[in-house]
Amino acid sequence: MSFITINNIQKSFDGQKVLKNMDLTIEKGEFITLLGPSGCGKSTLLRIAAGLVSADGGSIFIDGIDVTNVSPKERGVGMVFQSYALFPNMNVYENVAFGLKMKKIEKQHLDERVMNMIKLVGLDGKEKAYPHELSGGQQQRVALARSIVVEPKVLLLDEPLSALDAQIRKNLQKLLRDIQQRLGITMILVTHDQEEAMLVSDRIFLLNKGEIVQSGLPQDIYKHPATEFVARFIGNYNVLGKDEMTQLIGQDPGEGMMYAIRPEAFLLNERENTILLNAEVKDIAVLGSIVRYGLELNGISFSADLLQQSGVNLEINQKVRLFLPKEDVIPLT
Repeated sequence: MSFITINNIQKSFDGQKVLKNMDLTIEKGEFITLLGPSGCGKSTLLRIAAGLVSADGGSIFIDGIDVTNVSPKERGVGMVFQSYALFPNMNVYENVAFGLKMKKIEKQHLDERVMNMIKLVGLDGKEKAYPHELSGGQQQRVALARSIVVEPKVLLLDEPLSALDAQIRKNLQKLLRDIQQRLGITMILVTHDQEEAMLVSDRIFLLNKGEIVQSGLPQDIYKHPATEFVARFIGNYNVLGKDEMTQLIGQDPGEGMMYAIRPEAFLLNERENTILLNAEVKDIAVLGSIVRYGLELNGISFSADLLQQSGVNLEINQKVRLFLPKEDVIPLT
């Protein structure tokens, strides 16, 4: 049996189904992400797993125990929210130690565990600082340490990094993954950020309208989107109908009604099994090390990503020869 088993979970609010017969399994030590747009049901599912919201039907097993009707504090789960929810009148040490004190851990062991955890999240030297003296990223590290130090069976994270600026968020994403791998703890993250999901996850469950529409390894979901929704949500795919695709490549694309092409799939040099595209540059966007070109061919607009260091500097209205590998034309269901 899997470490976490979610069977046929259903939930409605005001007569509207938020979760529709949700099934998923998670192995011990996995880092799982529930990914999807706002309102898809991912946070509701996480809160049902935590025991903060009751399901209308279905069951949840954690480590072989049916916790469907068990109170949150008896499930052995920890939870980190977007809001840090720290005790403002307690310093870093006291916030991290709070859960252990509730468990009446002996002071010697408590001190050791708290100091080790503070060091693990990179806050050594901040033990006596109060929340208002810390940055947002530091406060979220305290919240993370407080949840992990009690050694939960599962750590649930409800968009914990979404309120932070980009650079701090990237640093904490790496820290989160490093801690998870070092401790071997089972984690479930909720996010709407596909880049975050790709960076930290062992597996991703992509949700839409209360259902899992695709699940798997991050690279598999990215490279092999199953539906138009997945292709549009998970990256910057060019998504085209069959007539548009035929017009773009000048030949029948084969079976399927919709197709997806990754913008980085286009090549500057010809190779075997590629399709020549003589396109015109209509737009240029510099995205760090990537330049995204908006292109047009036979009235069809699409985008192509090229590395800055490729030595190519295209201009608006310039003609460009691109080559599209046939295997990178992905039919969608």
